[in-house]
Amino acid sequence: MEQQQFKIVIADESYQDFAQIIVDEMASSAKARGTGIAKRSPDYIQQKMREGKAVIAFTEDGIWAGFCYIETWSHGEYVANSGLIVSPPFRKSGLAKMIKKKIFELSRKMYPNAKIFGLTTGLAVMKINSELGYEPVTYSELTQDDAFWAGCKSCVNYEILMSKERKNCMCTAMLYDPKDHYEPEETTQDFKKHSKLYERFMRIKQWKLLAPFLKHHAEEPGAPSNKGGNGGGGMIKSLFHFFHL
Repeated sequence: MEQQQFKIVIADESYQDFAQIIVDEMASSAKARGTGIAKRSPDYIQQKMREGKAVIAFTEDGIWAGFCYIETWSHGEYVANSGLIVSPPFRKSGLAKMIKKKIFELSRKMYPNAKIFGLTTGLAVMKINSELGYEPVTYSELTQDDAFWAGCKSCVNYEILMSKERKNCMCTAMLYDPKDHYEPEETTQDFKKHSKLYERFMRIKQWKLLAPFLKHHAEEPGAPSNKGGNGGGGMIKSLFHFFHL
């Protein structure tokens, strides 16, 4: 079977008609995963296109296939590649990786001195980030700009984030620091070597974060009873710091 080919370009005002499709798919995807994302309006997506701070993907036949955009925080000191979305028919095709690479390159070109970071709940995105040179970090190494964290209010896990004083939540924090980073080959190998460990710790972390809330809601009047349960030395060190509760 011939592999699907895609065209990924820097978006501009000529692509604004796709904004509604993009925000609808973002919302649908978040609902299916049972997680939340910072909700964006079509106007916001169109603004990113006009500013040249987004990439958009199409099939060779011109069918919309994916999207991602750039946000800046702390006066340009931090950059986030946000809103990554792939249309359902084209998932597991390698398109997400291609979009991430394209938006990462655009971010490095537009903001060469900025730290590029991301939050994710999935190992697949962690793997892609690792191949670009990102490393897992604690939340304290991310932007502390209140405007960024306000975007988490629409997430179903926002209560957990605030209970941890924005120091931890269900997401994994990853960072690329242009002034102090491992090479992509090193971070890729580290992820391959320790991916099972990451997966295990992510499950433990999520269970430990959720447990107090499950207990709290179970103890509320009228609630049903629930007695069941559900590379280098520096990078290894950051792994355990990352899972600090």
